[in-house]
Amino acid sequence: MADAHLPLLGEKFPSLSVDTTQGKLPLPDAFAGHWWVLFSHPRDFTPVCTSEFHSFAAHQAEFDALDTKLIGLSVDDVASHQSWADWIEKNLDMPIKFPIIGDDGTIAQTLGMVHPQKGNAAVRAVFVMDATGTIRTILWYPPELGRNISEVVRIVRALQLGDGHQVATPADWPQNQLIGDKVIVFPTPEQAAADGVPGAEKFAPWFNYKSVK
Repeated sequence: MADAHLPLLGEKFPSLSVDTTQGKLPLPDAFAGHWWVLFSHPRDFTPVCTSEFHSFAAHQAEFDALDTKLIGLSVDDVASHQSWADWIEKNLDMPIKFPIIGDDGTIAQTLGMVHPQKGNAAVRAVFVMDATGTIRTILWYPPELGRNISEVVRIVRALQLGDGHQVATPADWPQNQLIGDKVIVFPTPEQAAADGVPGAEKFAPWFNYKSVK
């Protein structure tokens, strides 16, 4: 696998047939026309992973509002995933409505999710795909660090806003210290050399921003 090509930003998510808690799914075709998030975890029935799955499920309505599907993965079989999901619903009162991929390690290797120094478990990876199946964001976390699920929601919101308005979002958007929930607009070279984008607020001709609703 050392010579395998790992998925990169801007590429199409690789075609995979996966077994899940909701049956066999073809990726990325199963989510065609929708944004979707694939996230991996090291093992079922472990505390950090359980806290993350609880949080992903708690944010389900926010992902639904963004027409964004969720799918999990670890190097465990489907029966283990289902038993764990049932435990989370019964003991933590949180139903897991998204599918979880059962993997013997092949898919995790294909997607570059295995940290050689951490055994054969998948690390905490996040892949965000747009409605065309193009990879828009990749995040990597070590096994000992739980993810901030609100940040995953923010990423999807920001990317969708950027695509819809041809803008960029600043640091910590929508609570940026300089411009709050406003967004950055890019001047043409001619505009940057002059007064910036007409009608935009600006700190400099090359730093323009505006509100979008």
